[in-house]
Amino acid sequence: MVFRKFFPVGRRDKAEEQEENLSRYRRLWRFSVLITATVSLAPLIILAVTSFFQYQKAFKAELLEPINRLTGVAKHSLEFFLEMRVDALKLLVSEKTFDELVDSEMLARTFRNTKRAFGGFVDLGIIDSSGRQISYVGPYNLQGAQYQDQDWFHEVTLREFYLSDVFMGKRRFPHFIMAIKHERSNGDFYVLRATIDSEMLNDKVRSLNFRPSSDAFVINTSGILQTPSKTYGKVLSRCPLTVPPFSESGEVIEITDDNGHQYVLGYAYIANSPFIFMVLKDPARLASNWLSSTRQMAVFTAISIVLILILTMGTSSYFVSRIREADQKREAMLHQAEYTAKMASIGRLAAGVAHEINNPLAIINEKAGLAKDLIAITEQFPNKERFLKLIDSISYSVDRCRSITHRLLGFAKHMDMREETIDLEVLIKQVLGFLEKEAEHRNVQINIDVPPDFPSIVSDRGQLQQVFLNIVNNAFAAVPDNGRIDIRMERRPEDRVAVIISDNGTGIPEHLMSKIFEPFFTTKNGYGTGLGLSITYGIVKKLGGDIAVQSKEGEGATFVVLLPSG
Repeated sequence: MVFRKFFPVGRRDKAEEQEENLSRYRRLWRFSVLITATVSLAPLIILAVTSFFQYQKAFKAELLEPINRLTGVAKHSLEFFLEMRVDALKLLVSEKTFDELVDSEMLARTFRNTKRAFGGFVDLGIIDSSGRQISYVGPYNLQGAQYQDQDWFHEVTLREFYLSDVFMGKRRFPHFIMAIKHERSNGDFYVLRATIDSEMLNDKVRSLNFRPSSDAFVINTSGILQTPSKTYGKVLSRCPLTVPPFSESGEVIEITDDNGHQYVLGYAYIANSPFIFMVLKDPARLASNWLSSTRQMAVFTAISIVLILILTMGTSSYFVSRIREADQKREAMLHQAEYTAKMASIGRLAAGVAHEINNPLAIINEKAGLAKDLIAITEQFPNKERFLKLIDSISYSVDRCRSITHRLLGFAKHMDMREETIDLEVLIKQVLGFLEKEAEHRNVQINIDVPPDFPSIVSDRGQLQQVFLNIVNNAFAAVPDNGRIDIRMERRPEDRVAVIISDNGTGIPEHLMSKIFEPFFTTKNGYGTGLGLSITYGIVKKLGGDIAVQSKEGEGATFVVLLPSG
């Protein structure tokens, strides 16, 4: 036994006492190993088991929740897309008289305006109650066409509205039709029929920005593809998936297609249409990541258990065999606890007076410089080059800490309104300093262009820092990895300067441009408050400036901040 050397056997009368002591130490060793191993391993095992189930839960949430959310967004988007065009046709029949609509020139002008405003319209036609097309505008020779035997004509006469699924028809390209029945004052009726290019439906699905690993498409209630599918082919091909049961809201289910492939399917029936939006996600890809992570976790846990047991037994043997040094160890532990408490108090004090950190940093820098000088003048100093490099590393770290505290204090000390002379280039570089790690991690290129004679301005530093931090943060959220942000400054008339911040991100849809400065309006679903640009707008106005934005969806955005130079 490892303890026997500390307790040599002497006279017979002490043998039992020594054996008793040895037995006590053995019991203490076993108890120490048991307690230490239990305390060490129990949290590890609990954490591993908890992490396994939480990761499994998170895996399902990561797989199902985004699909459910995006399916709902797609449903509303497609319903809005169709409703806009239906409402446009209803507006035409309510605003235009029958005589105006059957007039070929008037109908042609109406068609051009409608196509320009909404897009996707291929032709328009007026069909009388007998089913004959009495007026037509479009690329085909359909004047006088007869529709009295068509199913859609009978349905629109009964329901007063008809929306077809996608078909080829005489036009020989995928399209669908909308038809509106309108009663005339003489008791007769006519039908306004419009053809919509199904490519508009394709574009709408593509604009939903699903991940490349997902397959988003539209089918009809017969299981025929209405838009292309990466998995199942072109428009009007049969989809091998079973048409899902009707639901008024979006649903997420697990499904197996006719080819035996398993998918997670999100679907939503588009109201007042034969369309069903569907998005497929292959769970195998995420499952492989989950299984790989689970295996790594299991291997890590097993290795940790073995190492903890080895260290526990070794440590217990070491301390039990040296129990006579317990007082010294206890004193060292008390000293360590006192030192830890003292350092915690100093840390709390230092947190309250961050600007004084630079004082000990300066001392460290001076001592490092002195040590470097002493080493440099000592010719026989061992490992001289290595120690000089280590001291240079200390000096670099001191400079880095100083720059960090300066930036933090720069933001903290400008709470009240206070005007001062500001170099905008320096201020913006300070703001970018808080984002440099993210830019480096995502490989976002940031370009700053400042004219050589660009003037300083008189304004409030803290307020301007908040303005530019909000705008640049939005740019970082919009640009993809490997994206680009350009910041340039220009002189403007009437003693003004302009700071122009451009990015090549997702851009802002045109119909949202008028709302971006409104409080609580946000396009960051799930994590945006909608207050950043609203606060920015208020600060710029308060400082006597102005802010404007220019953007096209998919082409990035440009914010122009105008500020008085004096």
